[in-house]
Amino acid sequence: MPEEDLIAVQLKNTVDLLLFRIDTLDSELKHLKEMHTHRLDELQQSKDDHEQRIRTLQDGVTTFKTWSGIANGGSSIIAIIALIRSSIGM
Repeated sequence: MPEEDLIAVQLKNTVDLLLFRIDTLDSELKHLKEMHTHRLDELQQSKDDHEQRIRTLQDGVTTFKTWSGIANGGSSIIAIIALIRSSIGM
């Protein structure tokens, strides 16, 4: 076998190995992309859940503050009426 044929076979084997490695890397990259996409979707869902919980808590606090303010205002009015009654002598 002449030296040129030996070099040609070695080059062909090298090219085949490189192509195989490229295919392997391509498969690994696709798998990593799918994994990262899935993780990103999970993180987005988790973020949305947390935002919803925060909104729900804010609504609860706002409602509590509103009712608390109304109750405090009502008791102030009752205290004023009691003061007026006691000063008038009713």
